[in-house]
Amino acid sequence: MVEGVTVVPASSQGSPESPLALVRRARRIHRILAERYPDAHAELDFTNPLELLVATVLSAQTTDVRVNQVTPVLFARYPTAADYAAADRADLERIIQPTGFFRAKSDTLVKLGAKLVEDFGGEVPNKLEKLVTLPGVGRKTANVVLGNAFGIPGITVDTHFGRLSRRFGWTTSDDPVVVEQDVAALFPKRDWTMLSHRVIFHGRRTCHARKPACGACPVAQLCPSYGIGETDPERAAKLVKDQP
Repeated sequence: MVEGVTVVPASSQGSPESPLALVRRARRIHRILAERYPDAHAELDFTNPLELLVATVLSAQTTDVRVNQVTPVLFARYPTAADYAAADRADLERIIQPTGFFRAKSDTLVKLGAKLVEDFGGEVPNKLEKLVTLPGVGRKTANVVLGNAFGIPGITVDTHFGRLSRRFGWTTSDDPVVVEQDVAALFPKRDWTMLSHRVIFHGRRTCHARKPACGACPVAQLCPSYGIGETDPERAAKLVKDQP
């Protein structure tokens, strides 16, 4: 039961889903998530493209909350790409140590700064094909920067987005590039960035990796994976997080 309604998961509703039905169901899910998370946004703190790029690199294998704890000091100490290129490794490592893998991340940031200076005049490029040439930057990071620093639509396939895309039946792939392509085909380009935020919010707060709160999920009736988690509304509600 969800809000007094018997849930009939999408996977049990008869014949295989047509491409058009998939599009319609996917967009209904998005509309509901937009209502559930009206404040969905990038949870990394930044004021310019370089700060977002650096914060996203640091977010690997850690939480946005932890990154946000170190970036005020980091951004004040290293405001430009040239500053990262010329950084004192010991100082840089000390600042970012709480984010984990700090030696590797420090090396990446120094190389990232140098590449930005050498190839892009110290500015963060606003083209995906250029962003992915930077050290430590793949399509996920590039799309984060494009969508949130430059207003250019992009789909961010992190672990949450990939997991929920498969649970929703939007894709069957584990390959982030394929997931991005499959999901992009279901939504208008203008929605890609906010879709990413809303799905990631839902993954962090409700549709968890190990204990999804199915009984408290607003899209339960549209989800073919309904039932893999707690379905009792009261017990499920206790699994929902207000914060990531």
